[in-house]
Amino acid sequence: MLFEVTDRPLEPDRLVEHVRRDEAGAVALFYGVVRDNSMGRRVLYLEYDAYPEMATKVMRRLAEEVKQRWAVTDIAIQHRTGRLEIGETSLLVAVSSPHRREAFEACHALVDRFKEVVPVWKKEVWEGGEEWIEGDAQRPH
Repeated sequence: MLFEVTDRPLEPDRLVEHVRRDEAGAVALFYGVVRDNSMGRRVLYLEYDAYPEMATKVMRRLAEEVKQRWAVTDIAIQHRTGRLEIGETSLLVAVSSPHRREAFEACHALVDRFKEVVPVWKKEVWEGGEEWIEGDAQRPH
């Protein structure tokens, strides 16, 4: 398994290659991308901060939880820190599994749990202000 917090652009091909196995017939890859709006405001950019050592430790724990529930072959997660412009990727989650259903469900669960518990913080900067956003509590699923 691969877990990283980095200030460099994320590498989807690297994550897919990391989790791809001959016994896995499915690889699900989630991209979290910076969008230009939030709660009716025009977002200019985002800033992410993290506690990298703790974040990777929590990512590993979440992956172990997911592997207990679904038939998962491998998992890789990367999150970006620093200033991210509209359209840039902030989060990648890759999951391989023998079958697509498990890959999709495990990937979805990892993304949801990541937003709930991993120590990564997001500040939205919009026209006329900024705000630190906690988790996914204000967002529809």
